[in-house]
Amino acid sequence: MMRFRFTVEYDGRPFMGWQRQPHGPSVQAAIEAAIHQISGEHVSLVAAGRTDAGVHASAMPAHVDLEKPMQPFRLMEAINALLRPWPVAIIECFEAPAGWHARFDCLGRRYRYRIINRRAPLTAAAGLAWRVPAPLDVDAMQAAAQLLLGRHDFTTFRSSKCQAKSPVRTLDRLDVERIGNEVHIHAAARSFLQHQVRSMVGCLKLIGEGQWTQADLAEALAACDREALGLNAPADGLWFVNAIYADVSVGFTP
Repeated sequence: MMRFRFTVEYDGRPFMGWQRQPHGPSVQAAIEAAIHQISGEHVSLVAAGRTDAGVHASAMPAHVDLEKPMQPFRLMEAINALLRPWPVAIIECFEAPAGWHARFDCLGRRYRYRIINRRAPLTAAAGLAWRVPAPLDVDAMQAAAQLLLGRHDFTTFRSSKCQAKSPVRTLDRLDVERIGNEVHIHAAARSFLQHQVRSMVGCLKLIGEGQWTQADLAEALAACDREALGLNAPADGLWFVNAIYADVSVGFTP
């Protein structure tokens, strides 16, 4: 039995999310189907995270076990050939050390949310970013974001369908920066609740537009009530960009 370690890139628009679903296509199912065609084995692909419908990844770590011995490069090439035309690619493939686990060995996960701050409609970036027409005050957004750092009950910023046992999470980073007409929001934690990043981004957007203040954000956090949420940002702009392991950092580090 060989364990292979993948880094996966995908455009989340055609999928119901990473995880295999009975009611629609998923990234996991697309890759598993390709592996089955190659090896004849029914496998279960494990990833560092489970992105929601429409969320993208530039570097999602994953692993799979195969009984059939294969060279990692040839396996990667074969999978990528069979994934077409799905917008999914294995961009790295290695034989993993015994016992290495993409999910349980992950020490941290990082996301980037991409806002394009302009009035003109999106063309090339449609579905890959959130267009916000009103000018955003990035300094106000950055100052407010620091209120969410640390260990908190993030119930307000959690999907009502989230299956995590506890709403308490420790947020290590939440930074807002402007790059031309784009606003990027970087979030880092060991783990996130479902919709947590999108919910935080939605509230920061309200602050950037002047509709909310820092006090409003603090009250929303303290409420521990989903009804107190100001706005849940769309999936379009959210990207899984980086995973941290004891042996290596996998992905793009902003």
